[in-house]
Amino acid sequence: MQNSMKRIILALLTVLLCMSGTMTAAYAQTDNEALQNAKQQLQQKQRLVEQKQQEQQSVNQEIEKIQQELQSIHSFITKNQEQMAATEKKIAAVQELIEKKKEEIVALEDNILGRRDIMKKRAVALQQNDSVDMIINLFFESDSIADFIQRASAASTLIDADKNILIAQKEDLQQIENDKKEIDAQEQVLEQEQSNLAAQQQELNKNMQKRQSVLANMQKKYEQIAKQVKLAEQEKAGIQSQLKDIQAKIKQGQDAAKPRPVTKQPAATSVKSTNESKPSATAGGKEMYVSATAYTPYDSGSITALGYNIKKNPNMKLIAVDPRVIPLGKKVWVEGYGVAIAGDTGGAIKGHKIDILLPTKNAAYQWGRRTVKVIVLN
Repeated sequence: MQNSMKRIILALLTVLLCMSGTMTAAYAQTDNEALQNAKQQLQQKQRLVEQKQQEQQSVNQEIEKIQQELQSIHSFITKNQEQMAATEKKIAAVQELIEKKKEEIVALEDNILGRRDIMKKRAVALQQNDSVDMIINLFFESDSIADFIQRASAASTLIDADKNILIAQKEDLQQIENDKKEIDAQEQVLEQEQSNLAAQQQELNKNMQKRQSVLANMQKKYEQIAKQVKLAEQEKAGIQSQLKDIQAKIKQGQDAAKPRPVTKQPAATSVKSTNESKPSATAGGKEMYVSATAYTPYDSGSITALGYNIKKNPNMKLIAVDPRVIPLGKKVWVEGYGVAIAGDTGGAIKGHKIDILLPTKNAAYQWGRRTVKVIVLN
């Protein structure tokens, strides 16, 4: 009876072991499939990030080109404005000349009016005494030959003066007409030049507004692509974190399949790392307790105090420290985080405080604020 029971128990154990192996194999196959899917998703996200970065670079080049065009248009506008200012000065000078011409015309018209009165009186005198009567009067009224010659000379001078008045009158009238024509010509030239410059300025302003509108659209597109790049990088970091979790799970399954004593597993933390084990006592180093917070590559600049690009390497182990407490460049073991490089500083990191780098916002939130032991490794 006892032998039968032993056989039954042995059979049951054998069945259980087989079922356990089958389930382990099934779990391992599922984990491997998840690992492959995660790798494929990671490759897709990497291609998407690279594509968006190329688009971002192309848009940035287009923005620079438009800015150069705007600078060129602005230079043309400035030059055109200077030409318009010079034309305005020229117009003012011509206007001053025109005013002088107008004053000269008024003076000439006054002269003509004065001569007109003289000519009117002379014409009345000539109508009353013709030239023959004038000569006879001069002859009989003269006291002597000398007196006659003197009177005749005076009469001749008067007649010549009449002719000079007529000539001056004609010249002044002609000068007035010439001045008016010159004024009209100058006004037409300046009006045309001013009109051309105004049209050119308007066209330049239109081009400026058009290019500014294009620039605004390109900058908006650039910002959209930058957001897409940031989102794709965050998703990529999330997939990388999932990939590490799956790899760790597979490793745990492989380790569990090995015949070895079961050891108590440490409490799980929100940060997965292959470097979380505490250094051996032989490693040495200064030990201390610090207040630890977390940050991501998207919270501040991408380049750390020691020149690490954390946006390109969001999964690297790095902490921000106060160099007075932990020297920059030192390797430091952080409880619950692992071995990291002291590669950054921060305005709020003073004294026994550190800030650990995590790849995602979710991981940073899960970390929160902790008091942890750290060892500055030799």
